[in-house]
Amino acid sequence: MTNKKGFTLIELLVVIAIVAVLAVTVILTLNPAQLLRQARDSNRTQDLGTLKSALALYLSDASAPVLGSSTLCYVHTDPTGANCGGRFAGGTTSANASLDIDGTGWVPVDFTQISAGAPISALPLDPVNNTSLFYAYRTDPTAGTYELNAVMESAKFSNGGSSDVESTDGGNNANLFETGNDPGLDL
Repeated sequence: MTNKKGFTLIELLVVIAIVAVLAVTVILTLNPAQLLRQARDSNRTQDLGTLKSALALYLSDASAPVLGSSTLCYVHTDPTGANCGGRFAGGTTSANASLDIDGTGWVPVDFTQISAGAPISALPLDPVNNTSLFYAYRTDPTAGTYELNAVMESAKFSNGGSSDVESTDGGNNANLFETGNDPGLDL
């Protein structure tokens, strides 16, 4: 009499079915598409925070700061619709594909004029960077103020989400993440 040890086909199929059910449950629970959106939104808040810090350093260090024109909304990607896709009241969109920090990039500020050296090596670019998800910049050069903004794409960071940054940023648009040194962020 031989004793064969192993699994029957039925036992293997049951184990495979259990593993498949667990895998589907984990995927539905984690929602990888939403996690990717959240990661891109985190990147957006960090990018605009870094750019805001670089602009603050530039304003405090440059002897004659040049922030751009008050009649323009500066972007990297040309959005659909007027006034930077409706993000600002008035102004013309100025789309520039350059990420240069010498005043020729999409943000028209020459960070190389900072006495300690430029705090960034290139201007940030939205992780998706299409006609609806992009970074925008507007300034009032006479007041020395500016605003940067971006649209959040995840439910978590958007208006009403559990980590809402759009309606809680102190800006005048509850559906944009706005940052800068303009009081009320209403450029």
